[in-house]
Amino acid sequence: MTDTDTEEGWYSDEAATFGDRVVAGRETLGLSQSELARKLGVKLRTIQAWEDDRTEPRANKLQMLAGVLNVSLIWLLRGEGEGIAAPGDSGIDGDVAALLMEIRQVRGVFLQSADRLGALEKRLRSALKG
Repeated sequence: MTDTDTEEGWYSDEAATFGDRVVAGRETLGLSQSELARKLGVKLRTIQAWEDDRTEPRANKLQMLAGVLNVSLIWLLRGEGEGIAAPGDSGIDGDVAALLMEIRQVRGVFLQSADRLGALEKRLRSALKG
């Protein structure tokens, strides 16, 4: 476990989502989604929903998740503090790491746009009903 406040900010809130950090923590430990689900006492589809950023765990499961993944709660939520090493720290070429970082940033923007689009659609449906 390392302090992940690196200059790259690989797992920062701007570059990665909660689900990205769950996947990274799980894969670092070599766990499958099914194995993580068993350890936490949840269904496989719950882990899949967390990793796909469709839902987030309740406080008690969040604390358990941090413990199982051996990371801090704040790292899971915001990518700050004690977490796992960024992939660039494990020997990935600098150009490849930069491309991966850019992909993560674009993905983050896309997810935020999708959330905004969903909210707008909900407002439009509400307006059409009323």
